[in-house]
This record gives sequence, structure tokens and C-alpha cells, in this order.
Amino acid sequence: MLTRDDFIRRFGGIFEHSPWVAERAYDRAASAGLTAGNVHSALCNAFREASPADRLRVLRAHPDLAGKLAVAGELTADSKAEQASAGLDRLSPEEHARFTELNSAYIKKFGFPFIIAVKGLVKEDILAAFEQRIDNSAEEEFEAACAEVERIARLRLRSMLPGDDYA
Repeated sequence: MLTRDDFIRRFGGIFEHSPWVAERAYDRAASAGLTAGNVHSALCNAFREASPADRLRVLRAHPDLAGKLAVAGELTADSKAEQASAGLDRLSPEEHARFTELNSAYIKKFGFPFIIAVKGLVKEDILAAFEQRIDNSAEEEFEAACAEVERIARLRLRSMLPGDDYA
């Protein structure tokens, strides 16, 4: 059994730069057992129960896809690996310009970066999703981005903890 501090240290980065999610999830997670499904459920419940302002801070903590942090080499290890898996570290100048254009328009419209769980996707899939979701309403996109954050958390946890029967 992990102490609260150990739990926060281990899982505080699952929701990008937002250890408060792990802090709020600890009691639920500790009583349920340390599996990917149990920890994911506890973290997601803590995230969903948070105020819209707190959830917005989590969204804003995510980097732009193929954006300036990636170019400068300043992504978290998880974000760097995730973006590289989709080929976002190998864009042509034209593709990079398109991502930059979409990132700017998206942030201007919604106030947070475009978020998508990129595992299993290629850059064309991501661009198609980007172009489709930019037409969402603010409410639709806030919910879509929150759901993607939870998918990213699930994928990160699966690489850290034993599997169980959750999908």
C-alpha cells in the first residue's frame, strides 16, 4: 500500500502537470487496490468532480501538438513519447505549418490546446480530428477535451500498472 505522498509522487503526472488530481483521488484509489482500472477510475472521478475552472487548468497544462514546446524539446517524457509515436516529431515544413495554424485557431476559439490521445493514430488521423473538432461548440469541445485527457491517463496508467478487466 502506497502512502499518500508516494501515490501523489507516482501518479501526480498522469493528468499533465496536475498533481492535485492524484491528491484528491488517493482515498478512493487506496481502498480499491492498485490496478490500472482502479487508479484510473479514482483519478477520473476526482477530475470530473473538480470545478470547471480546475478542469480547464488541466486542459491548459497540455502542450500544443507539434507546437513550440516540442520544437524546443521541452515536453514531458510522456508527451514526447506520445507525440513521437504518431509521427508528430517528423513533420514536413508544410505539415508543421498546418499544425501551427490549427493550434493557433483552436486556442483562440477555445482557450486551451487541442487534446487527443494519439496512441495508435498517425498524423493524418490527428489532422482530420483537429479539423472536425474545431467546428464544435465551446461546451462540446470542453467535454471532448476532458474525455481525451481521461483516455491519455488510461494509456499512461496501463504502462505503469498491472492490467485488469477494464477497457
